[in-house]
Amino acid sequence: MRRLIRGLVLCGLVLAAGAAQAAGSWVATAPPVRVAMADREAASAALVPGDGTAGRIAEVRWRYRRPAGAALRARLCHPGGCMLLPGRRGRSEALAGLAAEAPLRFRFSLAPGQAPITVQGLQVIVNYR
Repeated sequence: MRRLIRGLVLCGLVLAAGAAQAAGSWVATAPPVRVAMADREAASAALVPGDGTAGRIAEVRWRYRRPAGAALRARLCHPGGCMLLPGRRGRSEALAGLAAEAPLRFRFSLAPGQAPITVQGLQVIVNYR
């Protein structure tokens, strides 16, 4: 009986360790993006995960900086779809379930009549399982 209990405990520990190893996160930054038009999006360089990333996105956190008062439409895009960013920083599960090893890109466009701006400090943190 003790042998059976030890075996079950050991199996539980092995399964828990495997689940813990499957979860992770990656962080990426991109250089500034010059946004000059209202009718055409400007895309950031690809935000690429590190080697060995595998799994599905659970949550994405983002941040970027824009000049004060600039009217800007921002999206974060994965090859499987995009999400509208409601602010300069935040978190969302809108991309949950998509491949965590795929690159992401910020996409920006201006409000009509807005002068060109540069968006800086582009960063994402992707949590995955």
